[in-house]
This record gives sequence, structure tokens and C-alpha cells, in this order.
Amino acid sequence: MDTKHIRNFSIIAHIDHGKSTLADRMLEVTSTIEARKMQNQVLDSMELERERGITIKMQPVRMEYQDYILNLIDTPGHIDFSYEVSRALQAVEGSILLVDATQGVQAQTFTTLDMAKAQGLVIIPVLSKVDAPHARIDDVKLEIAELLDCDIDDILETSGKTGQGVEELLQAVIKRVPAPTTDENSPTQALVFDFEYSDHRGVIVYVRAKDGVITKRDEMVFAVSKKKFQALEVGVFSPNATPTEKLLPGEIGYIVTGIKEAGIASVGDTVTHQKKPAAALPGYQVPTPVVWASLYPESQDDFVELRTALGRLCLSDSSFTYEEETSGTLGRGFRVGFLGMLHLEIITERLRREFGLELIITSPSVIYEVKTKKGDWETVYSPIMFPDHGLVEEIQEPWVRLKIISPGEYFSGLMQLLHEHEGEIHDSETFGDNRTQLLVDMPLRELMRNFFDELKSVSSGFASIAYEMIGSRKADVTRLDVMVANEAVPAFTKVVSRIRAQIEAEEVVEKLHDLLPRQMFVVKVQAAALGRILSSKTIKALRKDVTAKLYGGDITRKMKLREKQKKGKKKMAARGNVNIPQDVFLKMMKK
Repeated sequence: MDTKHIRNFSIIAHIDHGKSTLADRMLEVTSTIEARKMQNQVLDSMELERERGITIKMQPVRMEYQDYILNLIDTPGHIDFSYEVSRALQAVEGSILLVDATQGVQAQTFTTLDMAKAQGLVIIPVLSKVDAPHARIDDVKLEIAELLDCDIDDILETSGKTGQGVEELLQAVIKRVPAPTTDENSPTQALVFDFEYSDHRGVIVYVRAKDGVITKRDEMVFAVSKKKFQALEVGVFSPNATPTEKLLPGEIGYIVTGIKEAGIASVGDTVTHQKKPAAALPGYQVPTPVVWASLYPESQDDFVELRTALGRLCLSDSSFTYEEETSGTLGRGFRVGFLGMLHLEIITERLRREFGLELIITSPSVIYEVKTKKGDWETVYSPIMFPDHGLVEEIQEPWVRLKIISPGEYFSGLMQLLHEHEGEIHDSETFGDNRTQLLVDMPLRELMRNFFDELKSVSSGFASIAYEMIGSRKADVTRLDVMVANEAVPAFTKVVSRIRAQIEAEEVVEKLHDLLPRQMFVVKVQAAALGRILSSKTIKALRKDVTAKLYGGDITRKMKLREKQKKGKKKMAARGNVNIPQDVFLKMMKK
């Protein structure tokens, strides 16, 4: 196949704008999948993706259409998975910018568009859901035309539900997206943009072949890690892994390496031939975690299994980091860095489902730079490592800049929400169908404090948000400790704003009081900060009627049994431990 007949492109959009559904229709039109095997969200192979209706992992697929090879990479839309999008964009020459005709341009639309422009990609503007009763086709087209500075006629109309406009879109991809520029005679270079691990075949790297040809049984080497291997199998995604004899320049496919060592393959590395090696291609910027949480196995016997599971997950999601740590109360575990709260939730859920692990998850936190009274600066990743009240001289915390787009009628509620979360408004702009765009600076810790859900609630689901890190500022925060039966529970420790310490203490105590199962003895739930107890509640003991078998007789017999029971419960309260179920930790994390 001549390189001139290859087109590599991706679909980028805000979450829930119809990327996966449009990809389904493309697969149908190009007969990539037989009709009897077709299902909704066919490229979303992960169980979690289907349950939540979102794309978590980018997925490449090869389609053949009118003598052309079309390599599509379907990308996630949620901001937590923007690193997945950035990797996909570096493997293609063009992108379909998909905008929902009922919602218009959203905050994440700007973010993904900027990423595509930075790569110099050709942008094809496309309107989705044009068949919907509430579609605002003309208004949204004006928004897109203003955003891209393009003609209205350049914007295509599609419907992933009915298939309207899909043929025209494929024609536009062939016409507008340039063919990859390659040289079959140049030294082989293939960019690794993703990889997975197989127990039987080792690491399988997903590559975009830049120059040269890669054939089965070729002796290859990673340009950065210098690890040598033989290409046991090469192939393409159509959409399942399909073996081929070779990968041509410009193609997107996979290579089975047979490597079973951890840490050898990495996203951004370059695959080249051993005999005639080429220089490494420009790789990817290493993602920076913004949310940290500590994971401990419920049983310390599962520590090795947890370490193995994290290593395996890193082969399919290289955007989280982890390192071992030890807690005097919880034992051995790992401090794990994530790109956001949804990312944290997805990783912990995958550990539970795919590896059968029961975990204790500490309260998520951000990184703080703390100056102690001794004048030393410390980097604090975990709330349980935060210095005690009175030992702190100064604290620095990360801030983010938000881009929020919301209909004008929700503006007053939005202002109140921003005030509650310490937001500072820098700029506002009205555009399109009476919608307002706000630029807001906010502490990252406040963004994590349920801001996404509250924003959706106050705007009836119509507001959208994107954010970027903008550095650090001085913080006024303190550590909040939670105690159950007079024993501190490190997993519930968190860092909170000093002015909200009382509110946060009452909320966490109330929630834990409702979630914890009753014990055979009285249990106190308390929250402490600023050197004192701020909130306390008591969980009543389960009570057995010890006099049930007594019939008649002197009342003193019953009184003796009850007094004996009372002393027993007092002894249990002094010596007993409260076993906190796994689901309580998960529910507290999802607060």
C-alpha cells in the first residue's frame, strides 16, 4: 500500500459529545466489523468504560475505505485523561474536533483543540447529534467558526445515532488530512505511544511507524532503554489485534516484544533496528500527578499482590506513579500519584476488579511545601505526614486556573459556589447562546473538594470545566485527624482549610457515624484539629437481652445479669478494636 493512501487521525471532544458512537458508525460504514458482531461503544473494551459510558483508554483501529487505509485513534474526553489524548495526537496528522449540537463549545473543547494545534494537526470541525430535537445547529456552527476562524461551510454535520453525514466525514478525512511523510529507505523509527502486557507474550507496544519497515522476526532495539528484542509478531488493530507480515511507514500497529521485565518499555521510546539503529524520536512529556493517596492492602499478606498489580497496571496506564511507604498503623503500602479524582477512582476500582484486592485508601491530598518552625522546608505528599499544629511556620500549596463555561441564568449560583471554594475570578466573556466563560484561579485542594459535582448541580448539568496548573501560593490549612474508639485512623486524616476546619470535622464525623456498623460496645467517633476536639458522636452498642431466658423469680437476678453485662461492655470498650469494613473506606473517599 502506497503511503499516499494512508490517513492517520483522531477524534477529540468534550466528554459525552458522541466520540465513541461516531466511531461505531465509521466501523459500520467501512465494514470493519461484521453487522452481527456490532455493539455499542465497540472500541470501549473495558468493563468500566461501558458501565460509566466514558472512554478511559485511547483505542486505535484500522479501517479500509475506497482504497485508503484510515487509522483512527478514539480518545477520552474527561480532563483527567488528557495525557492519553496528548499521546494519541502525536501519532496522527489530523483530528476531528467533535462538538455536540445540543451543548455547543465546552471548556474541554478549548483544551483538546489547543493540544491538537500545538502538534500542528489539521482540524476537521464536525457537529454531532444534529438529529436531536434540541440541536442548535446554526448557533453552534457560529461558535465553532469563531473558535477556528473557519468558514461555516467547512463544518460537517453528523449523527452517531442515525449515521447521517458519516460517509461525507470519511471523504473529508481523505481529502483534508495529509498523508504521512515517510521514507521507506531511511533507518527504521517507530514511536511507542502505548503498550500492554500479556502473561504469555510479554510487552506488546503500540507504535506509529515513522520511517522504514518492521517485519516479523526483525531484530529490534529500544532507542532509549537500549533493550534488544525480536519482533515475535507485528500487526494492526481492526479493531482486534490482527497479525500482518510487516508494518509499513506511516502505519499504526503493534509489535509483540516477548519482554517480560518491568520498566523496560516506556511511552515515548523509539523502536529501531539493531543493525542500523536510528536516533530516538521526540518523546512525551512525563505527566505530573496532581492528586496523591496511599493504598494499603486490607491484609498485609496481600502486599506482594498489590505491588504486582500496580506494576501490571502501569503497563496499561503510564500516567500514574507509585512508591512504597510504611505506616505504623496500616503497615506496608504505596503512595500513588494520580492525574485527578476520577483517575484515582478508576485505578482503585481496576485494582479491585481485575486483581481481586481489598484496599484501604487514605483521603486524597495534594502536595504541600511546609516550612517548619526550625526553618526547614519539607515536601508533604500524605496528610498523615503533615506536621502537627504549632510546628508550622509557612505552607505553600498548588493552584489551578479554571475555564468554566455556563449558561447565563446560572451565574448567581456559580458565583456563590466559587466563593465557597476560594475561587478568584480573573476574566469573563459572554458568547454564543447567552453563555458565559469564566477564568478562575483556585486552590487545587478546593477543586478536589467535590467541586465538579457541585458545579453540575448548581448549573443543572449545563456547565463545563477544564483546568491547568499555575504554580503555588501561600496556604492557610491544617491537619484534621479522625479517631474511632480513641484510636486515630490514618486513612481518614486530611488537610483542610483552617476556616473550614469546624465544618469539615462535623461532616466527617457525621458521615462516619452513619457508615460504621454498630459494635458490641459504645464507640466514639471524633475529629480533632488546631490542638482540640472539634466534633464528636457516639455509636450506641449492640445490646443483647441477657434476661430473656429468666422467667419469674426475684428482680435482683435480672439486675445482677445486667450489671455483669455492663461491666463486660466497659471492659470491651477499653480493650476492643473496631474493624472498619472496606466499603466504608471507599464511601468516605467518594464523599
